[in-house]
Amino acid sequence: MSTKSPECYTTDPKAECLRVEVSPGHSFLLPHDGFAFAELKSEAKEQSLRLVFAEHEVVIRGYCLRRIETALQRMELSFLAKLPDSQRHLIAEGQPMVREIVVTEMKPVTEQSQLN
Repeated sequence: MSTKSPECYTTDPKAECLRVEVSPGHSFLLPHDGFAFAELKSEAKEQSLRLVFAEHEVVIRGYCLRRIETALQRMELSFLAKLPDSQRHLIAEGQPMVREIVVTEMKPVTEQSQLN
């Protein structure tokens, strides 16, 4: 039996993309060179971290998300996943815990809509 606590993110200094697992059977690979910006907001105890890439927006809700933001700032964030409810109690105080991930595809703006 593993004594390692579950992780909702991993880092790799050689990562060229971020793998976002929205469910066990559904994931996205988002290239780091498509990263535009991030926004971290604190709302009471919970935080939300918005990551904007060239074609997708990722919104993460959870706790202690600053470490995840810092890993992305260094372009070392390689994996993100929601932590299952059954494992949340295993996360140590002060460690990042992702409770929800929403990925939205951003539709390209057409020339016609730019003219209007």
